[in-house]
Amino acid sequence: MPHSQPLDNTAPHLDASPNNNQHLLEPSIVPVWLSQRTIGFWGFIWLWIGMAVIIATFQLGAGGVAGLSLMQVVAVIFAANLVLGIVMTLTADIGTEHGLSFAVYLRAPFGIKGTHLPAVSRGIVAAIWFGIQTYLGALALNGIVEYLWGFDNWILWYLLFATVQIVNTALGIRAVELLASIAAPCIVAISVWMYFTLDVMAKAKGVNIWTFAGDQDISIIGLFFANMAFWSALAVDIPNLTRFLSTSGDERSFFARNRNVFVAQFLALPVTQAWIALIGGVSFIAAGDWNPVTVIQAQGGGFTLIVLLLMVILAQWSTNNAANLIPAALTFVNAGAPRLSYPLALVLAGIIGTAVMPWLILDNLFTFLSYYGAVLSAVGGIMVADYYLLRKRRLNVPALFDSEGQFRFANGYNPAGLIAWLAGGAMALIFLEYAYAVGFITALIVYLILMKTWIMPRYPQAEIDTRDGDSYLATSVGLSWVYTKNGRFDRLTNDQIPASALKREDR
Repeated sequence: MPHSQPLDNTAPHLDASPNNNQHLLEPSIVPVWLSQRTIGFWGFIWLWIGMAVIIATFQLGAGGVAGLSLMQVVAVIFAANLVLGIVMTLTADIGTEHGLSFAVYLRAPFGIKGTHLPAVSRGIVAAIWFGIQTYLGALALNGIVEYLWGFDNWILWYLLFATVQIVNTALGIRAVELLASIAAPCIVAISVWMYFTLDVMAKAKGVNIWTFAGDQDISIIGLFFANMAFWSALAVDIPNLTRFLSTSGDERSFFARNRNVFVAQFLALPVTQAWIALIGGVSFIAAGDWNPVTVIQAQGGGFTLIVLLLMVILAQWSTNNAANLIPAALTFVNAGAPRLSYPLALVLAGIIGTAVMPWLILDNLFTFLSYYGAVLSAVGGIMVADYYLLRKRRLNVPALFDSEGQFRFANGYNPAGLIAWLAGGAMALIFLEYAYAVGFITALIVYLILMKTWIMPRYPQAEIDTRDGDSYLATSVGLSWVYTKNGRFDRLTNDQIPASALKREDR
């Protein structure tokens, strides 16, 4: 595909012919250019720390020490996140190489219509998580206000907190990154203080937190895969964030191109996750309660109470922006383009997250985590098989936005992707304790077999059949996929991108 020359400054437009592709286009889901990628090394680390500190992680650690030593729990959770980091780094390249969001990329393995089944499923789960964490944040806000002024109305604070988060996310990725850079250091500092406070409480009862072990039958393997399921959603939709990750062009090396990914996903995530789980475990050891906020709060009030509840608010807010609202909104935009804009999709995510009454889901949180983690593990296997084993990282991006192109498959659906997803998801649910591994591997194998023996002979894939290895790369060859005023996608250098190019609205 030749490089295009700079175009004039005529206002951009979409093809308005009867067979137009407008339903596949919306500014927030077009590829992100190299010049638009603003998240740097530290920014991505702060994002991950902010996302990893969630209340449910305390419960994960407490559940572990009910039958294992604290050191075993920390080691298992750290190891599980390292393994999951491998999957995340593989799928992250979809964002760094092509600037694509999760839902748009799924048009390749699932079809331009089939993408909506796994993508919207993920979007709904993200919206539910938004509701859960907004509820927890609202309780914390209500606790502060009730302590200071005696006013008790969590519903009011829920609506206010939800609105603030939606507005913050709608301001764009820079606003999300700014919040994370403020929240993450504060959360880390408060969590360190929590650890020492709980350790003192345990020692006062004559308990050594590092030698304590509960008497329940806890499986190390079960805890390992439960933690992988915990982050299975981010493992598949991480391109939503990495498409904004700063990277220089002409980086042929996978490691050089994704250098800003590695420390965040192989250090920040496992260390933070293991640390927060450790605090949950210590809380259980010290007081028999997995929630350290409740335990420490019961010991006093005043400044201690406000600091603890402030941590809860910051933790829910920083996680919701990057891990829940952005993924949910982008999957909804992908399904409703061009009528559904990014800001409206954020509002829709908030409505869905509230309508499911998240305060009820909390009673069955880990059952919820297990089932949706099992189903999403299959999507991860399909993505890795499609992007690396079939397409070798090359992608016909213009065809992703073409309703009559190669990703139309059978009336918009790719049977290989759908069958592999069902097979992988079913096997994961049958072998629930090992769900992530079973679902991932099953879907990967089934997808490869079906694509090679059935789909590819009937539906040629240009990037697989080509002998020109560079024709369907972007960042690796210093180019960006740009939708221009002539109604097509071109690969351009930063200097060639005209003012008339269609820009995103989520910045």
